[in-house]
Amino acid sequence: MTLLHPVRILTVCTGNICRSPVAERLLQAGLDQVLPGGFEVRSAGTRAMVGNPIQPLSADIIRRYGGTPDDFSSRQLNQNILRESDLVLTMASNHRGEVLQLDPSMLKRTFTIREFARMVTALEARGNASPSDTDFAQLWRELPARASSVRHLVLAAQASDNDVADPYKQGAEAYLRMEDELAPAILRILRHARLSLAS
Repeated sequence: MTLLHPVRILTVCTGNICRSPVAERLLQAGLDQVLPGGFEVRSAGTRAMVGNPIQPLSADIIRRYGGTPDDFSSRQLNQNILRESDLVLTMASNHRGEVLQLDPSMLKRTFTIREFARMVTALEARGNASPSDTDFAQLWRELPARASSVRHLVLAAQASDNDVADPYKQGAEAYLRMEDELAPAILRILRHARLSLAS
């Protein structure tokens, strides 16, 4: 199966050199295994360090999970980038707020990545599958609305449970914490992609 118009996912953090590049590259690597050419994952920063490469410790995490950190250049988030996106996954709640300040129309397509991972897991638990005659791309373009319908079932115990900690200018331990918070969310989303293709 090949898609004429790949599903476009945008990951967002602050500087676009630590968290969102990890999410971008690992989601892209995993989704390429699910459906080659089916997804286009990119990232941007709300206060991007424009033109900078991925931070070395983030690059190490990407390699460890089978992605590539090469040929990356940080870019500033803007309204045009948002409007090209079918789904926006932010690294923290404040980034979601900044996305919506830029473009309020993105409200129903923007989530923190940890919250979204809980939502798709809740959809699976409810057996809330799309009709079998819905094509894969359309299924994913409708996924944000379907995920929103179960938001009330997966509310975080505390607000920080929606966020991925920022490791910038900190040591290896901070990057490990970022990995511990981010990797499970990415794996849940990739599992959902595999299940949705099989349905």
